[in-house]
Amino acid sequence: MEQQIENFIFFLQVERGLAKNTLLAYRQDLQGFSEYLVQVKSSWERVNRDTLVGYMENLRNQGRAASTIARQMAAIRSFYHFLNAEQLLLDDPTLTLEAPRLGKKLPHVLSVNEVDRLLAQPRVSRSGGVRDKAMLELLYTTGLRVSELISLNLDDVNLENGFLRCMGKRSKERVVPVGRVAVGWLQEYLSRARGKLTPDQEQNALFISHLGTRMTRQGFWKLIKGYARSAGITKEITPHTLRHSFATHLLEHGADLRSVQEMLGHANIATTQIYTHLTRSHLVDMFKKSHPRA
Repeated sequence: MEQQIENFIFFLQVERGLAKNTLLAYRQDLQGFSEYLVQVKSSWERVNRDTLVGYMENLRNQGRAASTIARQMAAIRSFYHFLNAEQLLLDDPTLTLEAPRLGKKLPHVLSVNEVDRLLAQPRVSRSGGVRDKAMLELLYTTGLRVSELISLNLDDVNLENGFLRCMGKRSKERVVPVGRVAVGWLQEYLSRARGKLTPDQEQNALFISHLGTRMTRQGFWKLIKGYARSAGITKEITPHTLRHSFATHLLEHGADLRSVQEMLGHANIATTQIYTHLTRSHLVDMFKKSHPRA
């Protein structure tokens, strides 16, 4: 099965252009299933619906969350679709399998006041503080994914006209407007801070770590969690928190769903619609707090 997994991962990489982290997740999920097949003395060729149901039950007994089980079954389903398309199997055992039902999990968002407090934390008297301020302002004004933020190069940003170009999922490029506050802090960062973080004239990365190299996702996550603590924010903070807050605040202030979809780079508007649930819950809370007969 190991060879078939590698063939499948190669297919995902070459034909579908999936990201490195996504490929790693597929490999890990399929290796877990492969280990289960060894335990039950089966093989990938002999898997049937009962085998798959047994594997789901095994995952539940291990205390795995429904979302984790659903993700693993999605990986297995894609794997068997691939085997079937390559004519390595005549029948696809996943065709009649139902995935675990998931409740909609709403993303964590910050209030406007919490965002203001978070963005006020960096010490802009220092080069690293100016960089952090520029990164936070840019993240909140554009709704970029953190991976998109740290992948930005100098020539991706047009400060004179107030927009940037980024590469999203599946290498899909999009142009995103940048607010004037973020433009101002980016200009400040480029004029007096970035050169102090790296003397390398050939370094094209926009945001530089204290090591003089491109800022990493993990490095930025540590920064944002530290600033959240100093701002007294007790909500769970993830690398996507400002992205979620960006989308929610736009919709709360009247932006249309299609525009938000385009700025976020969502291929399907159904993905963007999760934020309408957040704005509805906000309206319900305001109604209950404000109406005398609520």
